[in-house]
Order: sequence, then structure tokens, then C-alpha cells
Amino acid sequence: SRNDSSDWSATQATAPLTTQVRLVSGVITSSLFAATDALGLDDGIASGVAEIFANDIDFRRDLRKGDRFTIAYEELTADGDVLRNGQILATEFVNKGKALQAIWFEPKGEYFDANGQSSKRQFLSSPMKFSRVTSGFAMRFHPIQKTWKRHLGVDYGAPTGTPVRTVGSGKVIFAGRQNGYGNVVKIQHDSQNVTLYAHLSKIYVRKGQTVEREQDIGAVGQTGWATGPHLHFEFQVNGEHRDPAILAKRSKALRLSATELAAFKPLASKMQQALAA
Repeated sequence: SRNDSSDWSATQATAPLTTQVRLVSGVITSSLFAATDALGLDDGIASGVAEIFANDIDFRRDLRKGDRFTIAYEELTADGDVLRNGQILATEFVNKGKALQAIWFEPKGEYFDANGQSSKRQFLSSPMKFSRVTSGFAMRFHPIQKTWKRHLGVDYGAPTGTPVRTVGSGKVIFAGRQNGYGNVVKIQHDSQNVTLYAHLSKIYVRKGQTVEREQDIGAVGQTGWATGPHLHFEFQVNGEHRDPAILAKRSKALRLSATELAAFKPLASKMQQALAA
């Protein structure tokens, strides 16, 4: 608008944000991202679902054609236009005939199944977040030793610079160069469990540092004996190498107390009805 002194002035109007819940269902034909793309969902929703069920489903290797999923999530809108996605409120994933549910419980800031069992475990099953970049991960045939390194750990191919996270909280007991492993970070989680992350292009932590579960500790590279960028990941229990995925599934999980469960049950029932619809 124009005032009496011939100067121009401007006013700004802000449309109120509205939260609405959207419910979607899909079927896996090839990959999780292909299925969510077909529904017009943002990548963040697909990645979020994969993170929620990460300890029970390996979204890189366990998916089967015909697997089904349902997601209830928030959308933030203004004047009828979707601005961004909000919280995933509840989701169900049927993998190989087994149905898993996760319901967001705000007071705890976590997802729980209908019985009050948390989807979070002591250890993550993967040292990298699931995304379009990491969704193509696969076990590598070792190009130098010409053998599957089953007794040592898991090798994942990924682009240089892909963030690597610790699968559990603990203390860094080694951060530096280690022969054929190149740049290595080694973390002591407790009296029994140790993880190792090798061939890193960058190291973000130092020996003696305390790290939290999911904290970025380095980036994928090809230092040491590596013909291409990849992460070599090991899980050791009392010095013996174990399958990281199995350990993640068996690690301790949080359960709601009786009081918390009483408050959670009505919400769980409501969300189960929504998913069933």
C-alpha cells in the first residue's frame, strides 16, 4: 500500500498451519522406495519407516514381493497446500507373512507395539541410515582375499562420504590407521561387545571419546586394502565375531511400565483401528 508521503509500505499475512493425518497403504513389487514413490510419498517417510523397523527387517535384503505396509502420518498444511510432513504416528509392515506394528508414544518419544514393547534396541542393525543411497547395499565378494568374509563381518558397498554411525553407545578405543583396514574406528560398548568400522575416508571421533547410539563417527571410503569405496563392519562378542543383524534383534529393548502402558493402551487401540481401516 501507499501512504501520504508517497513512500511504499508492505504488510505480510501468515496463513495458519493445520495438521491433518494421512493414511496410506502399499505393496512391495521391487523396493520400498518404488512402492512409496507410487503413492507420491516423500523419501523421508520411506526412510522413517525403515528406521522404525530396522532391527526386525533388513530393508536391503529381507523384502519380498507382496510385502505390505500401512502408514499413518501427519501433514502440515496452509491454505490447503501441503508444506511438509510431520510425525509418523503409526505403521504396520507385513514382511514374509509376519506383521509388525509400531505406534508413536509422545511421552516417551519412541515407537512401541500394541503390547508396549519398544521398536528400539540396544544396538542398531546397520551402521548407516536407510536412504536411496544406502538402499542398494549388498554383501560384497572380497576382491583381494577372494572369499566371503563371513567370519570377520559384513562389507557394504556405498559411495565415498556416506555417513557412518555407531550402532550403539560406548567409548572409542581406537581411531586411526590399522594396516589393511585403512582408517578404522573401534568402539567398546560394554564388557562384552565391540564394533569396528573400517576403510573410512574420514574419522570424526578420537580415542577415549564417549559416543552415543546413532552418532556419526566417520564416512565411507576405500582406505587400506580396498578396490572400491565400502564399509567393513564387525561385531565382536568377547573377541569372537558375530552376525550384527542377529545381535541387534536379540539386544535389550525398552518396555513401558504398568502406569505408562495404561496410558498407552487407548492410543494403541485407536491407531490399530486406523491401520486396519
